[in-house]
Order: sequence, then structure tokens, then C-alpha cells
Amino acid sequence: MDQSLTRLNEDKRRYGCSLPSLKDWFVNNESWYLYQLIRHVRLQEYHKTKGGWHKLAYWYHWYRYKKLSFNLHITLYPNTIDGGLRIYHSGSFIHIGPNCRIGKNCTLLPGVVFGNKQEEETDGLTIVGDNCYFGLNAKIFGPLTIGNNVTVGANAVVTKDIPDNAIVVGIPAKILRFKC
Repeated sequence: MDQSLTRLNEDKRRYGCSLPSLKDWFVNNESWYLYQLIRHVRLQEYHKTKGGWHKLAYWYHWYRYKKLSFNLHITLYPNTIDGGLRIYHSGSFIHIGPNCRIGKNCTLLPGVVFGNKQEEETDGLTIVGDNCYFGLNAKIFGPLTIGNNVTVGANAVVTKDIPDNAIVVGIPAKILRFKC
């Protein structure tokens, strides 16, 4: 199975029994729109690697993604996030740039921004491990590395590397404690 379709299945697994349905679309639940945004990003990844008629499908999913992205104020780039992505709410702007690589089972709350420390674009990558949780309005200014099983608290500003199993809070973010 293609890697992007595997990621889509992992995203579905994170939703469990509460995968958005047609009823959610009909009553305008935000969970339906958030899932569709993630779904269109994954399908863009899939169709971009193929040729022929897949090019037309890629542009369809790109258009649907752009429309949802504009309405929800969420920017995700293809091939930056591994499977199991979960965005719980829309609201404040969410931005994950093309210079990020985020591991499996990432949870994002509104206002999470992955950015640069300087005005100019940098070539360095912001690398985030598996099973990370980013609280409301967390800002990550890279390039830097965040380990596995890290929790970034609300309004934290991360400017330095974070080791595995840490809980970080504050401006600038400091390690509060390590998970057991």
C-alpha cells in the first residue's frame, strides 16, 4: 500500500469510532471539515507521486484543500506530517511549513505555528518525534529537534531542542518535568 494511503488509514484510526459522517457535514460540525482537510492533504500526497490521470486528481484535491485551508485558517504542506495527525478544533491560525517533519500521532490545538527564528528562510529542518502534543497557541521557531512523547504547553514558545518524554512550558519554553 502506498505510504500516503497508509498515513490516511492511521489518521482514521486516531478518530476511532467517531470518524465524521455525512450527518456531520449536514449539520456543519467542525470535525467533518477538519477531517476533510487532512484527507485532501493525504490524497494530494498520493496523487503527486503517480502519473497520468493522477495529475488531474491531484489538482482536484489541491483545490479542495486550498478552499478548506482558507476557510479554516490551517496551512499544512504535503509530506510534512506522518500518519495519525489529529486537529481537535479550528479557530486560531495553524501553520506547519514545508521545512517541518513531524512524526506519528501528533495532536495540534488551535494557534500552533511552526516558523523560523529569522526573517529569511532557513534550510534547516524542524523535526518533531512521535506522539507529541502541542497546546493552544504553542509556537515552535526552528530549525530544532523535538523528541518523542513531548507535551508542549499552551502559549509556549519553543526555540531550543527538546529531549524525549519532556513537558515544556513558558516563554521561552523550559522543561517543567519529564514523564515517567
